[in-house]
Amino acid sequence: MSAWFRPTLSADEQTRVLAERDTHPDPVVRRKMNVLWAVHLGHSRDEAARIAAVGVATAKRYVIAYRDGGLDALAGRKPSPRPRSELAAHADAIRQSLTDRPVRTTAEAIERIADLTGLRRGLTQTRTFLAGLGFTWPRTRAVPVPPKSR
Repeated sequence: MSAWFRPTLSADEQTRVLAERDTHPDPVVRRKMNVLWAVHLGHSRDEAARIAAVGVATAKRYVIAYRDGGLDALAGRKPSPRPRSELAAHADAIRQSLTDRPVRTTAEAIERIADLTGLRRGLTQTRTFLAGLGFTWPRTRAVPVPPKSR
């Protein structure tokens, strides 16, 4: 089993960690900097995890990331992979078509999109895609009728 790595931050690194643990826009990076700062101050791995409200294994991963790649590896975060719809390539044409001739139902929108792009999606996928383009369907509600006067 390897010994616990205790980082010693240089003056420049200390300045950067202090600034980023409070002001970085990503809360995960702020937590990472809090763990690193706590360990730098001499706290144990358990105490650093408790201070930053993360698990002990997570605190260890953060310190190992710093050991292997420095502050840039610790502060850098890969964006979560998000699936990209094939319809996104045709978004402008779909938006233009539906703006010029609005549809009444999602089924009608599915047919129009299939004619335009050759891609057919289900009701839920089409609704989600159109909501992302800014299209919404109006809500229908009962109109209250005033009581008859006697």
